[in-house]
Amino acid sequence: MSYFFDTLETIPEGVGFPAYSPLHLIWLGIFLLFCLMGSLLYRRCGEVGRQRWRRTIACFLVADEVFKHTMLLIGGRWIPEYLPLHLCSINIFLIALHAWKPSQGLGNYLYTVSIPAATAALLFPTWTALPLANFMHWHSFTVHILLAAYPILLTAGGDIKPQPKYIPKCLLLLLAMAIPIYGVNLALDTNFMFLMFAKEGNPLLIFENLWGNHLLGYPVLISAVLVVMHLPPWLLSKRKQHAAINH
Repeated sequence: MSYFFDTLETIPEGVGFPAYSPLHLIWLGIFLLFCLMGSLLYRRCGEVGRQRWRRTIACFLVADEVFKHTMLLIGGRWIPEYLPLHLCSINIFLIALHAWKPSQGLGNYLYTVSIPAATAALLFPTWTALPLANFMHWHSFTVHILLAAYPILLTAGGDIKPQPKYIPKCLLLLLAMAIPIYGVNLALDTNFMFLMFAKEGNPLLIFENLWGNHLLGYPVLISAVLVVMHLPPWLLSKRKQHAAINH
């Protein structure tokens, strides 16, 4: 427990975990199990039960973020880099908004952005330097599991219906967040949304090594995400329409 209050900025080398080690795989297993069981239970719920699921996950997400800042302050480790301006941190509050005021537009944003962003963070964690007995280790895994699980459960239950027509609005929302956050990065010397550089373990680092600038990877990754997230549901809907016409 001697490293419980440490962060990436203060932790000594050699006390973390390797990517895809047994510890990492256990966390990924918890993620898969939670999404599978949660989706099955969510599908069986009526509207009242579904609302309870949505709001409970949203409250846990906000509580998880509050826990992070509380521990940072107690340990004297809080710095501007921990402001909730990373994409996943912003999605915490967008999920809370959706939990109380659901809409297909916001739901499609969470489906398109929150699922791949949180899942990528779980698959390629940038906090591998932190050991199990560390508050940021627990926060980083649990918050990303919940961030991905919320739209996964709602999509499985049919409450979020992926529709390509919402893609432009999703991209505009991302751009609307990125522009002011880039200014914050310049002012505070931070790296919110990884707009300034790519950390070790971040897939954007591949593009920096290839092309000299990690930002060039964003169009490639965003295009790939849009295809993966929207092409299968679109093809499935077309197949259903075709089957309905034939019947």
